[in-house]
Amino acid sequence: MEFDLLVVGGGVNGAGVARDAAGRGLSVLLVEQNDLASATSSASTKLVHGGLRYLEYYEFRLVREALEERETLLAMAPHIIWPLRFVLPHAHATRPAWLVRLGLFLYDHLGGRRRLPGSRGLDLKGALEGASLRPDYRKAFVYSDCWVDDARLVTLNALDARARGAQIETRTKLVSARRSGASWEALLEPENGPARKVRARAIVNAAGPWVSEVLGGALKVAGGSGTRLIKGSHIVVPRLFEGDHAYMLQNPDRRIVFAIPYEDRFTLVGTTDVAWDAAPGPARISDAEVDYLCESLNRYFTRPTTPDDVVWSYAGVRPLFDDQADDASAVTRDYVLEVDAPEGAAPVLSVFGGKITTYRRLADHALDRLATFFPHAGPSWTRGAVLPGGDVPNLDQRALAQALRAEFPFLADDLALRLARSYGTRARRFMAGATSPKDLGEAFGAGLYAAEVDYLVAEEWARTAEDILYRRSKLGLHLPREAVARLEAYLAGKADAPAMKALEA
Repeated sequence: MEFDLLVVGGGVNGAGVARDAAGRGLSVLLVEQNDLASATSSASTKLVHGGLRYLEYYEFRLVREALEERETLLAMAPHIIWPLRFVLPHAHATRPAWLVRLGLFLYDHLGGRRRLPGSRGLDLKGALEGASLRPDYRKAFVYSDCWVDDARLVTLNALDARARGAQIETRTKLVSARRSGASWEALLEPENGPARKVRARAIVNAAGPWVSEVLGGALKVAGGSGTRLIKGSHIVVPRLFEGDHAYMLQNPDRRIVFAIPYEDRFTLVGTTDVAWDAAPGPARISDAEVDYLCESLNRYFTRPTTPDDVVWSYAGVRPLFDDQADDASAVTRDYVLEVDAPEGAAPVLSVFGGKITTYRRLADHALDRLATFFPHAGPSWTRGAVLPGGDVPNLDQRALAQALRAEFPFLADDLALRLARSYGTRARRFMAGATSPKDLGEAFGAGLYAAEVDYLVAEEWARTAEDILYRRSKLGLHLPREAVARLEAYLAGKADAPAMKALEA
């Protein structure tokens, strides 16, 4: 079988490129060796943001582009992205107030802010935002960015790519590829099935931490830019403060740590920046990183946090473009696209670096770089095109949740809001016809029913309990072990069913 484009990597960049290319009329195959968003793209701080701290490194173009994309993405996916106000307590020993004010002024005006409120000063005395902070913090600044469900952002791009004709194959590894005239001949190996060969007129190497490995190994292409692998780790602790705002905490080493409301009952804390010298692969938080994040919290909050308070942690390896910076925190978050295309040979475009906020722009630039190889491709189109489920009236998640409650009165308020924030208008796909919880099938707990599980397996490439509980949702934080075991048994039963086997085929 022959495709215009073979995309390697099912993270946010790969899924974004597949979606963009399919929408331009190209035939696309995306392969991911594990689950969608199973590596870096589900291990972020869950923010769509300009990167306020990048202004210190004079990354003005990157910050401007990210700020422009922030509101573009908010309009594209208002069900999984929403505004979030950040409180930045003023710490005299780190950055002077005038410098913070200047940075926030630039942040407010660089990207053509339209929907989000601007920054302002805040007297913490008597304010809700100061109630949980140590009394020596008296002043703060407040500014806007956005929260995003990172793993769902990847899945929605893959869904839209498939709706536009792309073929998405998870748990399928690119073993090798060689140029054969004006095409690539690639050998693919599914997790459950025989290896097969496909042809593609071009390859996009969006393998994240594995980008250099794919380029020099599977593709046998020499050279290319290097990647700087940086591990970023996060902890989740019981909720530290009331309110729907977040905190940006400045540390004496000039690094910053975010404390963000998470899953109602928790606070998400991160990230660290630690050089990763091992081969790409699964990463875990170290004891030193846990201590660092706890110390960051204790520097600001009155309630002490210890490693024993951590209910969950995660770590990811970020494949940053190697700009030779000495400090891991100073390595650029910008992206670099490199095309290898010897005279008359099929091209490969490799993606180095990048961040979630700029994934759509990255994909747009990638297709522009490949335009000479695909003169029949359509024009740029993704700006303003909503992602699946994102056609939410007035970008109002809570109004959608109320509409779901009106259509399905048996839904609890918190479940209706979760469905609105996870699926948007697509929630009706598995809720349709239900008049009581019994119509949704087996209840696993925390509002997860078989109808939703069946939808995730049939439509969103979910196969395991981990796929469902920690990437398609974060319900793993709410379910007891017994419920997880029941979900695993249910999925094992579905894997043996003829419909599931046909889906995998």
